[in-house]
Amino acid sequence: MSLRIIFMGTPEFSVPTLRTLVDAGHQILAVYTQPPRPGGRRGLDLQKSPVHQAAELLGLPVFTPVNFKDPEERERFAALKADVAVVVAYGLLLPEAILNGTRYGCYNGHASLLPRWRGAAPIQRAIMAGDEKSGMMVMKMDKGLDTGPVALTREVAIGADMTAGELHDALMLTGAKAIGEAMVKLEMGDLPLVPQPEEGVVYAAKIDKAETRIDFTRSAADVHNHIRGLAPFPGAWFEAEIGGKLERVKVLGSQLADGAGAPGEMLADGFVVACGIGAVRLTKLQKAGGKPLAADDFLRGTPVAPGTRFA
Repeated sequence: MSLRIIFMGTPEFSVPTLRTLVDAGHQILAVYTQPPRPGGRRGLDLQKSPVHQAAELLGLPVFTPVNFKDPEERERFAALKADVAVVVAYGLLLPEAILNGTRYGCYNGHASLLPRWRGAAPIQRAIMAGDEKSGMMVMKMDKGLDTGPVALTREVAIGADMTAGELHDALMLTGAKAIGEAMVKLEMGDLPLVPQPEEGVVYAAKIDKAETRIDFTRSAADVHNHIRGLAPFPGAWFEAEIGGKLERVKVLGSQLADGAGAPGEMLADGFVVACGIGAVRLTKLQKAGGKPLAADDFLRGTPVAPGTRFA
């Protein structure tokens, strides 16, 4: 037996789940994804989403509506007569006509331990807050923002130096397996739904460019969490006078370190920078227009003297 599934997703994070459902023998009736966006080096070419590209390689029909306000879009969705819709990082709010437009409704793979980190940036926010664990939850969607009952949970530990990119990849694979398991249980009529608790709700707001600058007056733990929570994208950064000119430098890796000094001061021991309390060692850096480099390689090409202040 197999389910008749509509898949809805957009970024690379969603692709393993789509492939898992195909490999499990489910019938993918259609794939919904965000419309092609300007891309390329000059931003002149329209680029299909990773899910769009994967679906075409799998020979699956793809739809790219801007939204579901058009009655014809809703009718097309309903006409597929799907058993269930699987949603992973689709990027569009779904109206009730879509949420209720399949036999079993819509099931979402969400990258947090709900109700903590509902919303747009759960992976980054969990690390920035210093959480020690995250996970993937398979949730039956309702009209609220990540408020539906939970069907299945798989936890993932967050290592002390783990970046958002590393957690993203771990959750991406964990989520694919979790959705696969959930669809087996759904098909067997054995997928229990547990309401989310009312306490512990935290929202994961979209990352704003204004919060990406590193504030070295904060504690070393906070600075470290900030750096790894924004790595590799959009990247935390500082400015400093290097080689006689003001440079903006992204920091893509860090560790807690021993040391003390004025906040933002480069200490003598390697690329160790003093914070409000304690210090951090910057392990991976990238100048504007340059490639990401390990700290030793960065310093060979861009000497930074002890005592240099970063802000």
